Order: sequence, then C-alpha cells, then structure tokens
Amino acid sequence: MGQSYDRRRIAVLVVEDEPLLLMDAMDMIEDAGFTVYGAANAAEAISLMEKHDAIRVLFTDVDMPGSMDGLKLAHAVRDRWPPVSIIIASGHVNVAHERLPENGIFFSKPYPPASIVTALDGIAARIVQG
Repeated sequence: MGQSYDRRRIAVLVVEDEPLLLMDAMDMIEDAGFTVYGAANAAEAISLMEKHDAIRVLFTDVDMPGSMDGLKLAHAVRDRWPPVSIIIASGHVNVAHERLPENGIFFSKPYPPASIVTALDGIAARIVQG
C-alpha cells in the first residue's frame, strides 16, 4: 500500500559542497517525489531555511568549507527550527550518536539511495501524523 501523504508537501534541504554530489542527492530526493532545495554551505542553508517554511528535513554532509560544518549546522537548525528532522552523512567521519542533534540520523557515505528515501518516508509519516 502506498504512503498516505503527498511527498511534494515535504521539502528537504540538501547541503553538500561538492556540486556533483549535491545534484545527485537532489535528483534522488526529487525522483522520490519530495520537494527539494540545495545549498553548498551552511550560510546558504540557513538563508533557505529562513525563506521556506515548507522545509521539514535537513540532509547535510559533515565536511564543508566555511565557519560551520554540517554537524554545527545541524545543531543550529535543531535550536532554531526544532520540528525540522535532520539527516547527516559523511564519507570521512563516523559521527557518534551522542554528537548528533536530538533525533538526528547518520549515514556513512557512500549510502544506498534507497536507505535515504526510506528514512525520508519515515520522517514524512511522523510529520503527517504530527
């Protein structure tokens, strides 16, 4: 049986400084039917969060240039937008559970795309039941 909600109503913000990886992640999430925004760094991500109330999920890489890496961004988003769900990915570090923001999910890169979509569906189902 299909999901009982409209995935297009759940917006996901992907934060990734590698342009090809950003495009791949955005395509994967869009192909799954979700609305998607992309940012190359934490400053862009915060700016998009401020503009788009529909963003309910932050999907960020840990390793990013600039003053704020993905982990710091995740905690900043958790503080300012508590309802936003957070998925963190990294190919370089394994983030210990206690370093994740509350209810954060961690994936090691490379991750199977289906596992991200499954995580997004779980998040979307919780949001809709909210």
